[in-house]
Amino acid sequence: MLELSHIYKYYNPGTVNELCLFKDFNFRVEEGEFVSVVGSNGSGKTSMLNIICGSIPVDSGTITVNGQDITQKKEFRRMQSIGRVFQDPAKGTCPNMTILENMAMAENKGKPYNLSRGVLKKREEHYREMLRPLNLGLEDKLHVKVGSLSGGQRQAMSLLMSTMTPMDFLILDEHTAALDPKTAEINMQLTDQIVRQKKLTAIMVTHNLRYAVEYGDRLVMMHLGEVILDKRGEEKKKLAVDDILKIFNEISIECGN
Repeated sequence: MLELSHIYKYYNPGTVNELCLFKDFNFRVEEGEFVSVVGSNGSGKTSMLNIICGSIPVDSGTITVNGQDITQKKEFRRMQSIGRVFQDPAKGTCPNMTILENMAMAENKGKPYNLSRGVLKKREEHYREMLRPLNLGLEDKLHVKVGSLSGGQRQAMSLLMSTMTPMDFLILDEHTAALDPKTAEINMQLTDQIVRQKKLTAIMVTHNLRYAVEYGDRLVMMHLGEVILDKRGEEKKKLAVDDILKIFNEISIECGN
């Protein structure tokens, strides 16, 4: 369970450009929830993810995971139990290493390497079987450098690699935004499959309203650092893309657009 309590976050404090994005912000995600988060640019979606991951500090408030306060915990420490897939497919993999080497690195995340081998030959078949269900032909390219793969293949690999070790949360930061429609659909179906099979707690920020409606068991809309819509279970199932779009349009009119 994740809980953000009484979060305050200022940007450019003490200047004419000072902005208080989060003011007494509270947000809670239960274990096993798959939460889709939508909102216009500047609504606080990505900033919330960065606060959870420790990429940016908070000015006050607490962040707890399963009852443990991680507010002061460094980002690299948090990432030992958080999987994150970024919008840019290049961020989740090392282009100059092979698929085999990338997967071996991912499997050993958080473990001491000492002077042991980074890649074990006996694990090759295991990695091949992990890649086969992706239906992207990657199981036959274990010794190919990741930099030569397509964006969709790299993003699928990033998703798979981010979930190879036990974790508290899977963070999906607009992970289909840079892909073409067909490849985005494949990666979204793969995301849903992995989350459900591994019973992960996942938070997905997306601009694709259809994905937000169709996937996950909870939908949250943010605006100016606040949650203005929060639907789960049967309430979420009743939502349609047009319902979300209507709220976006109302917000746009209120903002003078």
